[in-house]
Amino acid sequence: MQQAQMQAATIVGRVLGGEALPAALAAVARPDGAAGRRRALVQELAYGTLRHWGTLEALVRALATKPLPDASLAHLVAVALYQLDHTRAPPFAIVDHAVSTAGSMIRPAAKALVNALLRRYLRERDALNAAVSAAPVARWSYPQWWIDRVRREYPEYWETILEAGNARPPLALRVNRRLTTREALLERLGQADITAEAAGEAGILVDPPRPVAQLAGFAEGLFSVQDLGAQLAAPLAEVASGMRVLDACAAPGGKTTHLGELADIDLVALDIDDARLARVRENIVRLKQTNLHTKVVKGDAGSRHAWWDGVPFDRIVADVPCTASGVVRRHPDGKWLRRETDIEGFARQQARVLDSLWPCLARGGTMLYATCSVFADENENGIAGFVARHPDALRETLTFAPGIECAGGQLLPSLPGACHNQDGFFYARLRKA
Repeated sequence: MQQAQMQAATIVGRVLGGEALPAALAAVARPDGAAGRRRALVQELAYGTLRHWGTLEALVRALATKPLPDASLAHLVAVALYQLDHTRAPPFAIVDHAVSTAGSMIRPAAKALVNALLRRYLRERDALNAAVSAAPVARWSYPQWWIDRVRREYPEYWETILEAGNARPPLALRVNRRLTTREALLERLGQADITAEAAGEAGILVDPPRPVAQLAGFAEGLFSVQDLGAQLAAPLAEVASGMRVLDACAAPGGKTTHLGELADIDLVALDIDDARLARVRENIVRLKQTNLHTKVVKGDAGSRHAWWDGVPFDRIVADVPCTASGVVRRHPDGKWLRRETDIEGFARQQARVLDSLWPCLARGGTMLYATCSVFADENENGIAGFVARHPDALRETLTFAPGIECAGGQLLPSLPGACHNQDGFFYARLRKA
């Protein structure tokens, strides 16, 4: 545990310094041999600490009578506090290991301070939690601007949205219907003593989550890992065999391969990033779709002249870059790395992509716009602006199945236990008159 605490604290510090969480995790905790098993604990501690950083930082400040002399000391104490409140590890073991970690990670003199802070927390836990929760950032564990914006844009749902973003995400699978059925895959998972249940149209939720490579059928391509909210994209595109379809901003290929599972289409998977396009190709191979008519193309969706051959598409799926504010339960670093000014920049980028792709769509065809954001300037406001700029764009009404919590085209992030446990995606479908 001591090594895991040290690595998690280091990762938290790197993220708060501006590094993305996956990169920090990869740099600090490498999955090799016995360390691979420890890496799962490191990931749990780092992700959990960042998920609740607003609360934990406030508790560290409340516990210390004066600012701590070293930022890494605050990160270590926060990791230990996360363990005390959100894991089943024995409190005495958490404290003892954190004290030892402080001595080796920072300096021997830090051991007494860490011991005093954590033991005080155990004595005064309820009072301290009540005291810090009076401040919104500590109560909700988001930056103040984020809280204010969600509250303003979702007066009915803001508390649920914020709370859902702090929950542990489920492991959601999408069954590859070209290779198997959901019933067959559920039976196979059950035979491997893996608890799973059907959810959504073609989804399966695995509880508890585990590394996907350990799941029966992964290497054979029987399923993909994809959130239930993201699994709605391909069906909403309403593809049919014989259509020419563009998946813009396609990486890592979840929607590309889902589209290929639904119909025999002429599909172009477009993305600007070579490394991410490699993942698209890997997924196509693993899911055994190499015999389908899928062409992987490097190009900027916002600059069609560099890659488009002039032949119109019947369907376009535009899952555009965004703040990812709807998927923070999976990517908690986003809460602390994003700035409110980023929203305007993403909105401009989204408008550029839509304006560039619209001429590529055939008359009578539809474009499905998607983000994994909950901010209106990236969603409703952006689509309203696009329709105003393009008189031939007609927005269609989307209907979601019962149990899918939504506000218009905005999927509301789910709390644990929801029958359709989804991230906060947004969808709008536009028909070209």
